[in-house]
Amino acid sequence: FYRVMSHEKCVAELSFEAESPLAPPTELLERLPSYNWLLQGDSQQIFFQPLEAPARPQEQRLWSSFLEHSRIPVVTEEVAREALLSFVSSKCCYGSAVASGLVIRELRQQTLCRYRLETFSESRITEWTFQPFTNHSVDGPQRGAFPSLWDIKVQVPPMFQEDTRKFQVPHSSLVKECHKCHGRGRYKCSGCHGAGMARCPSCSGAKRKAKQSRRCQLCSGSGRRRCNTCSGRGNKTCATCKGEKKLLHFIQLVIAWKNSLFEFVSEHQLSCPRELLAKARGENLFKDENLMVYPIVDFPLRDISLASQRGIAEHSAALATHARVLQQRQTIELIPLTEVHYWYQGKTYVYYIYGTDHQVHAVDYPERYCCGCTII
Repeated sequence: FYRVMSHEKCVAELSFEAESPLAPPTELLERLPSYNWLLQGDSQQIFFQPLEAPARPQEQRLWSSFLEHSRIPVVTEEVAREALLSFVSSKCCYGSAVASGLVIRELRQQTLCRYRLETFSESRITEWTFQPFTNHSVDGPQRGAFPSLWDIKVQVPPMFQEDTRKFQVPHSSLVKECHKCHGRGRYKCSGCHGAGMARCPSCSGAKRKAKQSRRCQLCSGSGRRRCNTCSGRGNKTCATCKGEKKLLHFIQLVIAWKNSLFEFVSEHQLSCPRELLAKARGENLFKDENLMVYPIVDFPLRDISLASQRGIAEHSAALATHARVLQQRQTIELIPLTEVHYWYQGKTYVYYIYGTDHQVHAVDYPERYCCGCTII
């Protein structure tokens, strides 16, 4: 009897709390030791200023020598037919009779230039976070001064491969009472209001089912059943502190490595979709990789030079205030494009061959069956 009364008294003292872990209130964070040099503004996160990149002299490039050594084979009628046959065989709803019997009337060929700029950068933000405190050692301010966030050494992933990692800032930890359960480790069950028993779902507490004289078999006529939410205990373990009653607060460093991409394909007079040319495989004409690359200013196609200047300026403006550039890479590739005009059963059709691997884009292939395939 004494144990039952004690249990009911303890449950009565508990308050109802949300079951999902929530962030501590702002006023609690304000009472924590000040880390003004780490956190500013709303005391939750801040982007850190990037380091200045060292300058390097611009190199003179002889584009004529690049172009002379980069020659893409001309697409012949035989190559054009083989490319279409390969494309048709990969499509379940395309017949091969057209590809075998068509008559090629004209091949219009053009070589395009694709410029790409990749900027691999690192950004660091900080935020308050917490976890249940399990009486382990605390790496707090008493163990030393906080390191500058850009001085925290981490393993950088391979260049141009995106990743996100989280780290605990050294000497930033402290222990506080759980703000959700107020240090009790549990809270009242909302399903039974702390009673441990809930209304019978079968008879809705009436002890008998509607229009039946005999008592409800599920609750044996009591009208109540043990609460399924708390298994009859009347309370649940605090989901925020996992019943530990205390939380370890610390500053978490979130590092994001991002690869920003700028892409431009030179103008052309053919009607192949530009998004296909952006993905096409090309022949590498030029590659420049360094901590910071310089804009291309003297390329024979002025559009490529302008694209290089625009891409570098855009990346610089976008990353200047919140990230540090680790590496940049710019490339120029030659993309072959052929427009094939062919005749079949009295009508003229067109398809395109693009890339060094001879991918095909068929505009209106005449022997096609309706089975849900998408033309690419």
